[in-house]
Amino acid sequence: MIRISDRFPRYEQFDPKVPVWCLTPNEGRCIHRFFDTPPFSPSGRYAAVLRLPFEDRLPAPGDAAQVVLIDLQEGEEKVVAETRGWETQMGANLNWGPDDHTLLFNDVDTRTWTGHVVKLDPLTGKAARLDGGIYQASPDGKWISSSSMERMRRTQYGYGIVLPDERTPRNVGAPDDDGLFITSVETGDRKLVFSLADAVKLIPELVDADLEQWEIYGFHSKWNPQGDRLIFTVRRFLKRHPERFDLISHGALRFDVFTIRPDGSDLHNAVPSICWIRDGHHINFFPDGRNLSMNLGAFADGLRFYRVGYDGAGLRPMHYDVPGSGHPTIHPNGRHILTDSYVGEKVAFGDGTVPLRWVDRQSWREETVVRIGVVTEPKPCSTLRVDPHPAWDRSWRWVAFNGVMGDNTRRVFVADFGPLLG
Repeated sequence: MIRISDRFPRYEQFDPKVPVWCLTPNEGRCIHRFFDTPPFSPSGRYAAVLRLPFEDRLPAPGDAAQVVLIDLQEGEEKVVAETRGWETQMGANLNWGPDDHTLLFNDVDTRTWTGHVVKLDPLTGKAARLDGGIYQASPDGKWISSSSMERMRRTQYGYGIVLPDERTPRNVGAPDDDGLFITSVETGDRKLVFSLADAVKLIPELVDADLEQWEIYGFHSKWNPQGDRLIFTVRRFLKRHPERFDLISHGALRFDVFTIRPDGSDLHNAVPSICWIRDGHHINFFPDGRNLSMNLGAFADGLRFYRVGYDGAGLRPMHYDVPGSGHPTIHPNGRHILTDSYVGEKVAFGDGTVPLRWVDRQSWREETVVRIGVVTEPKPCSTLRVDPHPAWDRSWRWVAFNGVMGDNTRRVFVADFGPLLG
């Protein structure tokens, strides 16, 4: 159960419709992970965030960030670890394990330039190392999913770990030793359950293609709330240069979204690349674990909120007139969508602030629950943007998000949506 200390200052700019507190009022430069993963520990007592060492440039190999533990009841914070396995959008992919004594995140051994997972007890400091990387932990905290965190910079900056360019692996074609990995948090046993070599067999455009003309990588891996199915995104681009990075910024990236069981069975290319040609982003599971939500521009003028079955059936807009934006999630009440927006999307306010949008799926009316700043200066590239990434806690009442209060630094906030949920 989450209880917020009165030592945390309230955020009251732009008259929020719900109570909001700033969880990082001191040094700043802090972010939580992503819109599909709450920073709150299983008991609700703590939150774990990453403190960036700087905000005006991308990380270089070996730059260290801080893992910060926040005691929500006492209103205190402390640095519990350093990591060199982070990027500016999702940090070190901080995830909680099965209890408050298990915190999981990426790190890099700079002696060998290899990535690994740190399994840390943030209350005692006891730590262990697991092979591979972490993208997301299962809902019960017992399993880790990940593609190659080392390779993520090839398709997009901001999400993996940073190695020297010459030490960053490159996938020409579809390798059979890279893809979706599942790791046991308890034992550290790691298994490749879905290789990229198998993935291309389910991508129509690649069935008869010369795979040596493509670079192919894994990216997102997301568990459904039941822990019995995952989303796995496979990205690709044409090989036209000896070394290429951040292909999403060149507009040359194609991607297919698969669903799969943790044992590698029941595979589906649920949203193939042809559906994303007219723009789209941020796919996620519905609370039922069988449907997916996303922003998509497939059949409308601009982004809309879409729904599709885990097997690709029934792809359709939830509503034709309400614009999609940001990072949407569906509340278990089935009635509401919570999302934010990018600063350049049309639902943003045009002054460096964006809404947390609360959309009623019965009336299709919406309100801005919180308005928050998302710009720090200088910002030499889009990867240094501040995305709120609103994420529900396990009770589906509390929402964590990132933002800027006008003091030019990233901070993490929590909002109590209880008054809107009745």
